[in-house]
Amino acid sequence: MELIRKITSRDNDQVKHARRVRDGRVGGKIFLEGLRLVDEAARARTRIDSVFVTSEVLDELGEAGLTAWLRPQRIYQVPEPILQSFADTSTSQGIIAIADPPETGPEKLDNVHTSTVPLVVFLHRINNPSNLGAVIRTAEAAGVAGAIISTDSADVFSPKSLRAAMGSSLRLPLWTDVRFDDAIDWARAKRLRTVAADVSASRSYTSVDWQIPRLLVFGSEAHGLDDEILEKIDEPVLIPMEKDVESLNLAVACGVVLFEARRQAADR
Repeated sequence: MELIRKITSRDNDQVKHARRVRDGRVGGKIFLEGLRLVDEAARARTRIDSVFVTSEVLDELGEAGLTAWLRPQRIYQVPEPILQSFADTSTSQGIIAIADPPETGPEKLDNVHTSTVPLVVFLHRINNPSNLGAVIRTAEAAGVAGAIISTDSADVFSPKSLRAAMGSSLRLPLWTDVRFDDAIDWARAKRLRTVAADVSASRSYTSVDWQIPRLLVFGSEAHGLDDEILEKIDEPVLIPMEKDVESLNLAVACGVVLFEARRQAADR
């Protein structure tokens, strides 16, 4: 069966399907754009359904090289203007892939007690997909066991979030679309202490023993965590800042705490 097919119309059914995946209107598929992200998917052994490439990229990689690299079910050669008509960025780099998302669920986080940094990050109502992806990238870099994404958060597998995570969301164990109370119940069942960054806390994050397994909760930059949620947290902690600074970027705040946990792990 011929693997490479040429597309010459923006109204092609496969192009329309790719647009729907890009817009989050096709369940169970993700939209990967650009050489770096597609390569990260290949490294993560992501199952790739189809690849859309310009003739320039196809000539550079070759059919055999592209097939060996990505192992796609189908390759579509498309003119640059058509590829750009369904790209999510202005610089698609001549390649877009439609793929299966990684499996998610609570069972993916069962390694928390044996992880180098015995910690799971819970991201509660993070509406900005770029912030969400950046935190996932930070969490993987710090070596935590995984992350939980709440209901009412952005889609961790949206194109913007995937690009911000730079492949981390394809590798880091995740549990998505989780209610707050369910995450807390799971943490208690797993014997994890719950911690949350809170500007009104009196205890600095540096005084916490991060080698005790924990669920670390972060809220959005805009709204933080409300009092009802904080009442259910075992340990609120403070990131000390200059008095005139209202808050940190979410990924920065997460990185500050997670790399303190990583430092403690390295010192033991």
